[in-house]
Amino acid sequence: MSAESAFNLRQAFDVLDGVVVDEPVVVDGFARFGGYELVGHSSQTNEFCGTFLSFKGCLNVDGHEGKVWKGLDCTNKAFIRVVHHWCNNPRCSTCYESGWSVREAGKIEQRLVVGAKRFGLVQHIVASVPLRDYGLSYGALRSAVIKALFVRGVVGGVLIFHGFRYNNVEEARRKRVVVGWYWSPHWHCLGFIFGGFSKCRHCEFCDRSLRGNCRSCSGFYGRSMDAYGDDAFIVEVMEERKTIFGTAWYQLHHSSIDVSKRRFHVATWFGVCSYRKLKVTPEKRKDLCPICQEDLEKLFHVGVRRIVKVKGQCGYVGSFLDDVFDEDGRANWVLASSSTYR
Repeated sequence: MSAESAFNLRQAFDVLDGVVVDEPVVVDGFARFGGYELVGHSSQTNEFCGTFLSFKGCLNVDGHEGKVWKGLDCTNKAFIRVVHHWCNNPRCSTCYESGWSVREAGKIEQRLVVGAKRFGLVQHIVASVPLRDYGLSYGALRSAVIKALFVRGVVGGVLIFHGFRYNNVEEARRKRVVVGWYWSPHWHCLGFIFGGFSKCRHCEFCDRSLRGNCRSCSGFYGRSMDAYGDDAFIVEVMEERKTIFGTAWYQLHHSSIDVSKRRFHVATWFGVCSYRKLKVTPEKRKDLCPICQEDLEKLFHVGVRRIVKVKGQCGYVGSFLDDVFDEDGRANWVLASSSTYR
């Protein structure tokens, strides 16, 4: 089989003559394989995880005049957010989604925004490890992934490790395998491609079924097809992303960690975005009102409305609109910084 045919076969991730060419189902427990597991699949770190901490919000009703948030009229309304305690441990089943993932996504966004000013648009890239390399150590696999990305023109970015993929009912039926998680190490990369990706993005042959036409092209997929014959890595550029933060958060949300290591970094930087080459002054991510973009402030609730503060309980809402004053003109919300409530 030629390199081009093998490339197209692996791109399809399908079944040929009853032989599964996708990664094998070798799961040791639920979403665990050896020392690896999905984030958020351990026990809660401590009793404070996810508990109510405070309210934050925006009382700038003038700035909310005539605005709409989630289909709701914001006129004369305050924006309120419930704040919880998060331990920021990626293994914690309570905190990984709204704590650790949010914090890490903010850090990733901050560095990539700075990098984009020098290297262009951030692209979402997926690099899949060939079956022959599944037995290699994490360090060896990561080095091989970086080499494969460099060869294809990815000059730098952040790598987010995923040890597992998931077969839904439809995929399991098509591949003739079981439904669920299976071991399939790959990396999601948010990074920069030398020369950009617009040449491939808007090409009529960018579709996987037509990828054979890319071999004579100097674009990303042309380089990728040439490199595939040497390293057997499948490297795909995903659809245009909406936000850096949103993409980073989603990929962190179902990433993997090596629990055998005391300090395992899910997200690591390489190339022109490495800590040595890209200097970024860390800044605390601003917490802004989604309606008027003003800074959110700590608030006290002094009204009579019952607010569910426990995430997961019936009636819980993480963010909502409310009246600043009740029908009698008495305050429902006051700033925590006001002298009366210090």
